[in-house]
Amino acid sequence: VRLVESGGGLVQPGGSLRLSCAASGFTFSSYDTSWYRQAPGKERELVAGISSLGGATNYANSVKGRFTMSRDNAKNTVYLQVNNLKPEDTAVYYCNFRRGYTVYWGHGTQVTVSS
Repeated sequence: VRLVESGGGLVQPGGSLRLSCAASGFTFSSYDTSWYRQAPGKERELVAGISSLGGATNYANSVKGRFTMSRDNAKNTVYLQVNNLKPEDTAVYYCNFRRGYTVYWGHGTQVTVSS
């Protein structure tokens, strides 16, 4: 199993990024997927989730209207479009795949929002 996140970086408040998580080594389209984030000194929190076939999404209240999660099962890749970024969005962002008791985590991509 290999999960490779990318797209993080340093951005000014109000800016945007597109995070990606490319997966291999398992049946991608059979897994529900989520993005989590962890800020320094805080617990990891769920940001967004999408069902295995992409028919349903859910978002944390703090990011609704600003973040959009999607997946391309043909490319084995999930995305998180993050808009109107705020300093409090600064964190390491992780993709997560889950099917029953099987869970895979990426190793994260840093997003820093600062002027």
